[in-house]
Amino acid sequence: MATFRLDHPAVPRVVPFALYIVFLAIGPLADGLDTRWLYPVQVGLVAAALVYFWRRYEELPRLRSLSGGHWSLAFIVGLIVFVLWIHLDASWMTLGEGGKGFDPRDDGRVNVALALFRIAGAALVVPVMEELFWRSFVMRWIDKPAFLTVSPTVVSLKALALSSIVFAVEHHLWFAGLIAGLAYGWLYRLTGNLWVPIIAHAITNGLLGAWVLYTGSWQFW
Repeated sequence: MATFRLDHPAVPRVVPFALYIVFLAIGPLADGLDTRWLYPVQVGLVAAALVYFWRRYEELPRLRSLSGGHWSLAFIVGLIVFVLWIHLDASWMTLGEGGKGFDPRDDGRVNVALALFRIAGAALVVPVMEELFWRSFVMRWIDKPAFLTVSPTVVSLKALALSSIVFAVEHHLWFAGLIAGLAYGWLYRLTGNLWVPIIAHAITNGLLGAWVLYTGSWQFW
């Protein structure tokens, strides 16, 4: 029987994601509580886990390893995914019942602290956590369980497609999630540098947060 080892390379890539999912499950169970304040705790714990495991993320070189072309590509893809995301919301493109999303208003006025926590978590913490899990781990693991030995530039199209499909199911807007997963996976496959999809993902989420606050379209949060 296989044994679980804390030194397994999957652990630092799975644990932050698992913490994030646990809080998604806790929210609906917390009747009578203002569950919006669980979000700062959620992203805080995920950020702490990422910091704890940071030295084990060998796929994250120094940011200065990125070229100007990498930054430009990440920005363009992040912008395109954002534009598509806010338009891919037809009924057949969604999973389950749409809710009110994360609404940071109290008595009709935006609670600045809640809004800032939401944007910071979505743009700074979630992209790192999700790209480490979905692209670096899951996408490469589909091709080979010893995923660290798989160069992202040779990941199969099957692995790109399958990991993107599962990534899509994680989102209420599943079709937008599928497009995003394919775009971020393609960036990792093209450049071989995980920072490129992380930055693209951060740009998408940051722009989405600014747009949600500007338009009041809380359902996208």
